Amino acid sequence: MTDSTSSERYEARRFARHYSRFRVAERVLLTGHSHQAWPDVAFEAQMQAWHDAAELVDGKWDVALAVADEVREGYRRLLDDADGHIALGQNTHELVTRFLSALPLRDRPRIVTTDGEFHTVRRQLARLEEEGLEVVRVPGEIASGAIAQAVVDALDDRTAAVLISSVLFRNSLIVDGLGEVARACDHVGASLLVDAYHSVNVVPFSVSKMGLERAFVVGGGYKYCQFGEGVCFLRIPPECSMRPVLTGWFSEFGNLSDKPGAGRVAYGDGPLRFAGSTYDPVGHYRARAVLRFFRSEGLNTSLLRAVSQAQLARLVRGIEALDIDPAVLTWNQELPLERRGGFLALEAPRAGEISARLRRCGVFTDHRGTVLRMGPAPYVTDAQLDEAVGLLGEATR
Repeated sequence: MTDSTSSERYEARRFARHYSRFRVAERVLLTGHSHQAWPDVAFEAQMQAWHDAAELVDGKWDVALAVADEVREGYRRLLDDADGHIALGQNTHELVTRFLSALPLRDRPRIVTTDGEFHTVRRQLARLEEEGLEVVRVPGEIASGAIAQAVVDALDDRTAAVLISSVLFRNSLIVDGLGEVARACDHVGASLLVDAYHSVNVVPFSVSKMGLERAFVVGGGYKYCQFGEGVCFLRIPPECSMRPVLTGWFSEFGNLSDKPGAGRVAYGDGPLRFAGSTYDPVGHYRARAVLRFFRSEGLNTSLLRAVSQAQLARLVRGIEALDIDPAVLTWNQELPLERRGGFLALEAPRAGEISARLRRCGVFTDHRGTVLRMGPAPYVTDAQLDEAVGLLGEATR
């Protein structure tokens, strides 16, 4: 699909009715790459979590754990992953740090990554670098396939792990060649962690088809999944026997009746190996309700990708017609839409000011430094996209 059709415009209007509490029909929400609106069923689910806590007291955890299992299964479907384990966490940072704590950094004190990683990875690796860890960063502004090749070329037998995104959060570039990276990591004995946050539920992602069966994958539901906060995941290879130093007592859930031994710390099976501790289950209630809603509406990743591509194409045509001075706003027109994730990254020296002007007019975007980002969502109509383009023209004059 390369353009919107009348039926898709109807679909957007129809879906918008399910997001009344976020008032998506009254304002243009183009922050889909950062924070999509939640459907109304999420509000009802959040109330159910409160009701269960009040009614069941400590018994709520039996229900909460069952809810969590359904969320794990939902993520497994989104990743097209038949065999991996899914550990859940409140945010990606706690999951990434558990992963880092399980690496043999004394023997292999080297990490390879890109300079286009999200702040979770960027900041933590920078701090570890201050403590003596060697961090190699390949540029994220080169061609997509070249990024993967640069990572492969940087590997050696001192490398503990590669941390790399499937879609770069700053410029929306889809990174090709992750399967080659996975094979190279296996060859040198390094672990691979793929940040799929900007892929899940907007760009098809398949653990099996991409050759990532032995890779870790991290992501969450705050963006394209519409789950809200507190619903992140770490996909763990089925044969994983790593022992995270940062480990919560939930990892021994299956043996709580046993007296802790004096020997080595034991770990639970499957996702419990990377488990944390007591958490707020409310986000999982929301996630379960949204997963069910998406399935009932037929909103699978293939359809969502097609809708997203059509919306981005409409934005691009409209912005091109504005003929904005390139010194004020431009973008990488050499990068085809099919190589982009779910948002449009526009380079603008005054991106923050432009974003603020748009918001005063009811158009919500965001910016990272000099990059203005516009991320549509299934509930955004063509008329709203056109309105946003027109207001962008005014905001850049």
